[in-house]
Amino acid sequence: MRSNDTPQPRPGQGGSRRRALGIGTVLVAVLVAVATTVGMALPAQAATALRTLAEAKGRYFGTEMTGGDLNNASLNSIAAAQFDMLTPGNEMKWDTIERSPGVFNFGPGDQIVSFAQAHSMRVRGHNLVWHSQLPSWVSNLPLNQVQGAMQNHITNEATHYRGKIYAWDVINEPFNEDGSLRQDIFARAMGSGYLATALRAARAADPAAKLYINDFNVEGVNAKSNGLFSLAQSLLAQGAPLDGIGLESHFIVGQLPSSLLTNMQRFANLGLDVAITELDDRIPLPASSSNISRQGTDYGTVVNDCLAVARCVGVSQWGVDDGHSWIDGTFPGFGAATMYDRNFQPKPAYNASAAALGGSSTPPPPPPGSSTLVSAASGRCLDLPASNTTNGTQPVIWDCNGGANQQWAVNGQTLRVLGKCLDAPTNATAGTKVQIWDCSGATNQQWTFNASGTVSGVQSGLCLDVNGNATANGTTVILWTCTGAANQRWSRV
Repeated sequence: MRSNDTPQPRPGQGGSRRRALGIGTVLVAVLVAVATTVGMALPAQAATALRTLAEAKGRYFGTEMTGGDLNNASLNSIAAAQFDMLTPGNEMKWDTIERSPGVFNFGPGDQIVSFAQAHSMRVRGHNLVWHSQLPSWVSNLPLNQVQGAMQNHITNEATHYRGKIYAWDVINEPFNEDGSLRQDIFARAMGSGYLATALRAARAADPAAKLYINDFNVEGVNAKSNGLFSLAQSLLAQGAPLDGIGLESHFIVGQLPSSLLTNMQRFANLGLDVAITELDDRIPLPASSSNISRQGTDYGTVVNDCLAVARCVGVSQWGVDDGHSWIDGTFPGFGAATMYDRNFQPKPAYNASAAALGGSSTPPPPPPGSSTLVSAASGRCLDLPASNTTNGTQPVIWDCNGGANQQWAVNGQTLRVLGKCLDAPTNATAGTKVQIWDCSGATNQQWTFNASGTVSGVQSGLCLDVNGNATANGTTVILWTCTGAANQRWSRV
């Protein structure tokens, strides 16, 4: 979860946000018109929005935003179109709501709620009791005053938002990695009884909201999740109003716990809802095309596992896009953790999530026929210099002029110009220049038009890239690891 504190990486797969970041199936018509005019590649979304696909399965698909995100039109457009559950990153935490004793600031949280209501999104209240982002006055209270302060805080916040919150993360991250209860100010003052006390205060203040315990590194069956499971059994035996378990799900690519489904089902068997509350899947940087693809597999697995558990109510991603993710600032050397890249282009993780929910995972292939390929970064066209058809001639970008040397015909998976095929030299690596060559039909002459607007080589897996992100006439086109950046996105015009 996002926080205002100094980043402190955590062991294993999980983590909490430690800094504040200012941050439909297609974008609004104005953006479409602008993109068409300048030859940009628009974000390729599933034919039906994630929120609609999820709702058809009796689930939700959510995201997280902060107040700063409300100033970003592109982010807002995607959030409103694709997601139907919204979690505030910082705006409902104790150090925002009650920085001084008895002085409550609901303005930032109200802004998030207003955005959600304006776009028919429900709100996940995050959070009421947490050892982090806690004002110093709470931590310094005499132990005999902590319970009163906690109950007063919960009562005031939950009462203010009564009827506007789908679910509250009442207690956030109460466990150590070994499954023991974290000895924060609340546990020191009240022992394990503070959890039931907090839940009862929340129920009294906001009777209709679902009440959750939320934690990280509890996604699979392990010592920490076993501790949480035992606690849930105990609370239910006491008659405490616990409705659900939140699995934060801050993963590392390719390292999803194999027991995720089993773990969700055992909590569901207690009569509790389960939710994936803060999903991201961080990748070592620079992100390779294979890891971007593997991230898609991970996202698809998470969604499918949720669908397989009747009481898994939904999935929420932590942040909308890679550019507004907490990962980069918290885990050095990692990033690219969400389903949208920094240019708000959907990644394989988006396509896999849509496919798991029953939607189309990719747009239809480009139709046959000749067209120009326009670079999103420069608005210039893929060009065969001087119409030179000698084998090995290297294409460049150039002002679009409609000439035959800029007309690329799609024939199956080949791209042909003036009777020659776009060709990746055998054993091409990142930085290899593409060329034209006699058409052979080999895989080094086969290309895939991706949902992100990129064009990747079937043999190499690398993307067509305008060298050095340059925009000048005559810049060569090379192969590079797929990032979805503007100099790798192309539109057919």
